[in-house]
Amino acid sequence: MTSSFSAAWLRGDARALSFLPDRYRHPAARAEAVAAAASRTVSPALLDVLVARNARLAPSPARERHLELLSRPGTVAVVTGQQMGLFLGPLFTLYKAAAAIVAARALSQETGRPCVPVFWLQTEDHDLPEIDHCVVPSASGGPLRVALDLPDAAASRAPIAHRRLGPSVTAALATLRNELGDEPHAHEHLSLLERAYRPEATLAEAFTEVLSAVFAEEGLIFLDPRDARLAPLAAPVHRRAIQEAAAISDALAAHVRALSDAGFAEQVHIRPGAPLGFFSPDGIDGPRYRLDPAGPGRWSLVGHPEDATVTTDALLAALEREPLRFTTSALLRPLLQDTWLPTAAYVGGPGEIAYFAQLAPLYAHAGLPMPLVVPRARFRVLDDRARRWLGKLGLQPDALNTPREELLMQLAARDATQPLEPPEALEARLLGAITAELDRSNGPLLALDATLEDALQRTRGTVRVAVSRLVGRYGRALARRDTVTAERVDRLRTWLTPNGEPQERVLGLPYFACRVGTRAFTQRVLDACVPFSGALQDLTP
Repeated sequence: MTSSFSAAWLRGDARALSFLPDRYRHPAARAEAVAAAASRTVSPALLDVLVARNARLAPSPARERHLELLSRPGTVAVVTGQQMGLFLGPLFTLYKAAAAIVAARALSQETGRPCVPVFWLQTEDHDLPEIDHCVVPSASGGPLRVALDLPDAAASRAPIAHRRLGPSVTAALATLRNELGDEPHAHEHLSLLERAYRPEATLAEAFTEVLSAVFAEEGLIFLDPRDARLAPLAAPVHRRAIQEAAAISDALAAHVRALSDAGFAEQVHIRPGAPLGFFSPDGIDGPRYRLDPAGPGRWSLVGHPEDATVTTDALLAALEREPLRFTTSALLRPLLQDTWLPTAAYVGGPGEIAYFAQLAPLYAHAGLPMPLVVPRARFRVLDDRARRWLGKLGLQPDALNTPREELLMQLAARDATQPLEPPEALEARLLGAITAELDRSNGPLLALDATLEDALQRTRGTVRVAVSRLVGRYGRALARRDTVTAERVDRLRTWLTPNGEPQERVLGLPYFACRVGTRAFTQRVLDACVPFSGALQDLTP
């Protein structure tokens, strides 16, 4: 049975640390990582693109200062990144950016070296169903999924950098305004979204415009790898991935086998002999396909409707002529990132931590030091409504992790005007009494007739089934006694564990920004971030 690598790593499991040391916890190791990154510089070509692209965003003297620092030798970066979720997607996007900002500040204070936060826009991805929606708590009780109407979303393979929002974004914004328009700060936040999320804008443009405004005071820098001017800078990484695919995949596969032997699952499948990138045969805004070996000097395009193939020579010629037709995978992206930037640390979530556990052979092959891997900040927001409902129910937030029916039974038993047993106590009492009587009768009955043993066993089974059914009905009756309690529990579950998942992985920023204020909520997150922690914290804006 496999276990979660990130969970084991965060709790300091020696098995996990053998694959990815927790250097982020130790000041001396952090200083070493900063010193190693400070020996690398940002190329003038990359810097020119960063300055030009960031000049289009919300005015930010802090961002201009960070860009100027990045041009100086010795400056290092703390990088994070995320897909372009609608209206910024789940809350953890905000938390990752905040954690990168706070980590950059902390490293600067610890080492005395300038350190700037950089957000890597994951515009090369093509998985639209993961990003075409945003979820907010609904006044009617359940999570409300606000989504774009993109009929071809599931089949699309083109990088989302080229995907425009289209007319359905207007309806999505109207749904948000209808749901959240009465909240105290709705006008401010919804107006920000409406300015950015225009039908003619791309998903990436709108996302960047909003996130840059949210963190304008902190000077967060944005890097879009799909900028055509950056494609030639990525070409050497893609060329090596193609030409040295066999050696790289062999090394990665051996590492994955060791991870598996240690009890951890493979986060990213290693395809034997395959490069770690995608190729778009029909042009830069066309569908992208993985490459698999198809014989000497030839590659198959995985998933291509015509099972097309391409030669190595043709790939390398396309890379020379039009490098933007090549995009990275989850494993190749960090290498490109750290080839371009003097990365001291990368702030990632559980999945990315598991990616990095596989990456040591790739960094060694490229001759690059791995950055510190820092867990992102994790929060559970308890706003005034959630705290009020918790108070009325007399519950602590962790109680909402209990299955719904079990929690309702516990509350009904606790709040009954007459003492009522919990269902499990009733079941134990009834089965105990009946089993004791059957045990007492066992000897005399078998002494009378040994063939009665089967009948006794059947009776025991029948009694267990009957008692179980009775206790189930009893528990449901307890749960139904207070519909108000049930409604409050359901509403709290929508806020704290929507769809049974952690709040930060489902709910988006709009509800909290509309209720508390965009800047006020963002500042609360920044103030609560503990650098180099990764522990779950409750946030009470």
